[in-house]
Parts: sequence; C-alpha cells; structure tokens
Amino acid sequence: MPFYVSPEQQMKDKADYARKGIARGRSVVVLQYDDGILFVADNPSRALHKISEIYDRIAFAAVGKYNEFENLRLGGVRYADINGYQYDRRDVTARGLANVYAQSLGTIFTETNKPYEVELVVAEVGDDAETDQIYRLTFDGSVADEHGYVAMGGQAEAVAQSLKDGYREGSSLAAALRTAVRALEAQDSERRLEATSLEVAVLDRNREHRLFKRLAAARIGDLLSAADGGASGSGDAADAADGPASAANGESEGAED
Repeated sequence: MPFYVSPEQQMKDKADYARKGIARGRSVVVLQYDDGILFVADNPSRALHKISEIYDRIAFAAVGKYNEFENLRLGGVRYADINGYQYDRRDVTARGLANVYAQSLGTIFTETNKPYEVELVVAEVGDDAETDQIYRLTFDGSVADEHGYVAMGGQAEAVAQSLKDGYREGSSLAAALRTAVRALEAQDSERRLEATSLEVAVLDRNREHRLFKRLAAARIGDLLSAADGGASGSGDAADAADGPASAANGESEGAED
C-alpha cells in the first residue's frame, strides 16, 4: 500500500542521511597563507586522494564517499579542459566550476532517492590574498564564499573552532600547516597526527603555470618541525626577557603551553 511523505520530511531525511555520511569521514582543512592556499587532509592513503588539481590555478578538496566525489572531480576536470580549449584558459574559474558543481549536486539531491554524501571546496589562487577565491559546496548544492579558512567532515565544528582561535592572516606556510594540524587534532585530544598520516598540497602563487603542488611526507615533517621550533624559540626569548623582572620581584612564572 503506497504511503505519503511530505516534501519537507523527505528533504529533511535526505539531509540527515547525507550529514551522517559526511561526519563519518576524516576531516579536511583549507586555509590561506601568505603565498597562496593550503590544503590539509587527515588521510594516510597515498593513492586515494582527497585533494586534487583541477586546472592551472584551481584545486579541489572533498570529504565523504570517495566514489561520489571522485566522479565530481573527474567531471570538473573535463569541464575545465573543454572550456579552456574552446575559449581561453583564463576563462576557467573557480566560480564557474562551483556553479557547475552546485547545479549537479542540487539536481542529485532533489531528483534521486539517495543524495551524494559529499562536501567540497573549490579554490582558486589569485595574484594576492585579496583575489583568492574559496567556495564551499554542500550535498544539496548550496554554495558559500569563504574567506581565511574552511573545515569539512568529521567533527567539523571542533575543527572550525580551533581554526578560529589559531588562524592568523598572512601566516607562513609552516605556521599555517601547524595551525591546520592542531585543528585536525582538536577532534581527539589524545591523537597526534604524523607527517605520514597527512595529505598536504598548496596552490602557490609564486610558481609558474601550474600552481598546484603536493608536499611529500619529508617536506611536511620539515615544515612542522620548523613551526614547532619557531614557537619554542619565541617562548625562550620571552622567558629570557621576563627573567630579570621576575627575579627582581622575587617571583617565578612557568612557561605557557
């Protein structure tokens, strides 16, 4: 016997289903740094990428079901290649790609029984930080123009809160990477992410032609060590500066974590 489900309830059920699937995935963080845009994923796999190049200045990051966001990635690459060939490479933009993804995800969400369990970021690096573009797309085709940083998947609220507390505009690559890793670790206070457990890539505005670059585990480890060393050095300098005054007052203070 057929039964009736209101459109509102049907959309709510689909949205809840998609959100649960996305939350089961591991998080991805995208944030701006002084020379471009940084992508960091909690992803130990060397073959199944969550972060990919789409075109010269455009990259893609995703969380959720791999087969679904991989289909979207391939469609984006085809869109970029065809438009760049037919018109001009400068006509391929993150905004245009985000619109295509929004239409596809919106159609899938409303016209099929099962929505895609994915969340995407499409980013384009500009000539300076003011012209960088970061678009976040959700499972229902909604698009948001983001600035500074984005967190997706897993316990996204905890990750986003950590980014809000730690993010600084104009950070170096090492400092931005350390901020991203701390944000990913905020989901579990006992977990520490090693370089081999991270997938990291950048859109570097100082490169020529293709601005996308993946970072090897060794490079990731060097950047994290440099960030930790810089923070430690700053703390040592502050302790040295405070030492005489503390001694004069007969007080001693412990270094903050």
